Amino acid sequence: MDEITTRHNEKMRRIKAARDEMMKTKTEEKGLIMVHTGAGKGKSSAGFGMIMRCIAHGMPCAVVQFIKGNWETGEKTFLRERFSEECRFFVSGEGFTWETQDRERDVAAAQNGWKIAQEQILDPEIQFVLLDEINIALRYDYLDIDEVVDFLLTQKPRMTHVCLTGRNAKPELIEAADLVTEMTLLKHPFRDGVKAQKGVEF
Repeated sequence: MDEITTRHNEKMRRIKAARDEMMKTKTEEKGLIMVHTGAGKGKSSAGFGMIMRCIAHGMPCAVVQFIKGNWETGEKTFLRERFSEECRFFVSGEGFTWETQDRERDVAAAQNGWKIAQEQILDPEIQFVLLDEINIALRYDYLDIDEVVDFLLTQKPRMTHVCLTGRNAKPELIEAADLVTEMTLLKHPFRDGVKAQKGVEF
């Protein structure tokens, strides 16, 4: 072996030994509260990626989609047409808030979505619930942030995972969560006049 390979192998052995020691302390299992937020693309996409993992692992799951309404997204079509038994899919919003122009209807739709979300989270058969774009409903105070956080912390079954997506996650939710990812926008084609692309955005 040459010197570069020898140094590399020794470094990898040290890393593995340290990693093995660290993993000995990671023994707890629990259902996680996860938040995907930030101005960058990929919040919902990452959430739906976890839905795919759940289906592959035989974990029954549910999606409650806020705000987007009847917008025909690829993930909704895919899950409803091909995996309806493995994943329940609910749509509570009537469309983006700037489209509906009706706060009372938006609030009612969000409240209905939250009621469905609670039912799915409490259902002992469901192991993972994706609350897609709920952060938008929370941002506009269509839902009470204290009520949502209290429910997640005190009533969510211990082993049930819940992922909440959308920009501008409130500090209270970030504080309550186990895992928070902020998607950072560095560049987006929309700024250059490119409309949302099928298969990429929806």
